[in-house]
Amino acid sequence: MDIFDNKKGGFTIMSGKTDVHGGFGQGVLDLNAVSSVIIDGDEAYIDMGALHAKSSVEKGIKWTINKDEVPNGKPYWLVWVTVDRNEAGPYYAGATACYMEVDREARRGYKILADHVNRMDYSMKRRIMLSDLGEKEKAALKKLLTDNNAAMFDNSTEELKQALS
Repeated sequence: MDIFDNKKGGFTIMSGKTDVHGGFGQGVLDLNAVSSVIIDGDEAYIDMGALHAKSSVEKGIKWTINKDEVPNGKPYWLVWVTVDRNEAGPYYAGATACYMEVDREARRGYKILADHVNRMDYSMKRRIMLSDLGEKEKAALKKLLTDNNAAMFDNSTEELKQALS
């Protein structure tokens, strides 16, 4: 899979645009470097719909912040992955995980939207926050990142590599 071809579902790469104007749109977040990964058990896959809470897991779900309202929820993890470039090339610069549960049959789900937004922001600020993931989820994420582009993973920080080992 070519990570530079977004049509194939790869990670988005920063555009390289460095000029910023002070007119319309000033202060708007640029999500070009952020991708969303869904972890479902021991499988991880890219679902860019999650950037707007419209991933395949999230569509058609009424959300609550009360976990008791979703007693038969299936656990999922949403991981915000930010990519960047350094002297050696592209790398995974930020990665943060957010928890959610979905009961597809009841069309109800549990997530804390503020946490999801804050963690996306943390990923964009090049932070690594994956300690909440279990071993199975870490292995799935590491497999996705390395299968997608092993060189990008090798070029990533030791903090990310330690967080996924």
